[in-house]
Amino acid sequence: MIKIPAKVLIVDDEKDFVEMFSLRLTAQGEKVSTAFSGKEALTLLGQVPIDVVILDIRMPGMDGIDTLKQIKKQYPIVEVILLTGHGSTETAVEGMKLGAFDYLMKPADFDEIKLKLENARKRKDEQEERIRKAEVRLLLRRSGDI
Repeated sequence: MIKIPAKVLIVDDEKDFVEMFSLRLTAQGEKVSTAFSGKEALTLLGQVPIDVVILDIRMPGMDGIDTLKQIKKQYPIVEVILLTGHGSTETAVEGMKLGAFDYLMKPADFDEIKLKLENARKRKDEQEERIRKAEVRLLLRRSGDI
């Protein structure tokens, strides 16, 4: 079976983390974009198609929760996995209530990251397929074929 790379956006203000994480995901065959702030992430989302955003909760300026809210408002189908440090699990749960797919504790195990990334991508693909089918039914109804 051919693996289609996920289009992943990593958003974190820790440049070393972003670079290492990006290299590992790229080595796994994913197509990776990076941003170092919430505002930069939103700009990039407007320019590049993204399947899954891996988003740090704690960032200066626009934090991860505010960024998540904007992502879900502007790009509701894009899945978001939150990254959180110890002590901010409550914030990650709040993020899930706001539409995040899941969360990971830093430092996250790479196999766990891969699994959550696969599942988030799968959910996005399934949602897009449901939308396509609904659009086809709508077009058929409008044309009188149903």
